[in-house]
Amino acid sequence: MSQRNAAHSTFVIKRSLGAAPARVFAAWSSKDKKGRWFVGPDGWERSDYRFDFRVGGREHLSGGPPGAPPHVFDAIYHDIVPDSRIVYSYDMHIGEQRVSVSLATIEFKPAGDGTQLVLTEQGVFLDGYDDAGSRERGTNGLMDQLVTYIQSNA
Repeated sequence: MSQRNAAHSTFVIKRSLGAAPARVFAAWSSKDKKGRWFVGPDGWERSDYRFDFRVGGREHLSGGPPGAPPHVFDAIYHDIVPDSRIVYSYDMHIGEQRVSVSLATIEFKPAGDGTQLVLTEQGVFLDGYDDAGSRERGTNGLMDQLVTYIQSNA
């Protein structure tokens, strides 16, 4: 049996968006809208996407590079304050191996005519998958895609 361990990490990502909090929140709370920006890198295939945005609801996304084990995101929503805050926890699997469990908080703060988005993630990386830097880079990439989506759908 392989060595069991847990490595912890926390990161905070901020983005300024030129849209009101309600519009930015809608990009997270609508399956159609979130499905346009919450996607993997170019070349990745999506194999399954389910979205139930409510407290106690779940979100599931799987996909990855062609021919590789799927990356699976399984989330449950714990707290939703419209136009203000979303809190969810999620597991990440690569193939059959659970690689991490995280708690994410998204805050939508009014900033002039726009929104200051603050994403805080606290994660535990499991059994040798100590790659918090990769998770933070990937999440930064998703936030860049959100900014592009908001800008292109003005």
